[in-house]
Amino acid sequence: MKTKELRELSIEELGARRRELRQEMLNLRVQQQIGQLENPARLRLLRREVARIETLITQRSTAAKAA
Repeated sequence: MKTKELRELSIEELGARRRELRQEMLNLRVQQQIGQLENPARLRLLRREVARIETLITQRSTAAKAA
């Protein structure tokens, strides 16, 4: 998902998306440990998307506190 698309989501939707991505990351790490991971680059992409989501959540909560 692109950053522009993420900015359109609410905080609750971002939290739900983050939970989904973390669950997928867990499944991929398990596959990696048992040697069945087909696309190791997917882990990196997921990690970056989670970071983007966490950044947006932090920005919004900081803006809400300032207002």
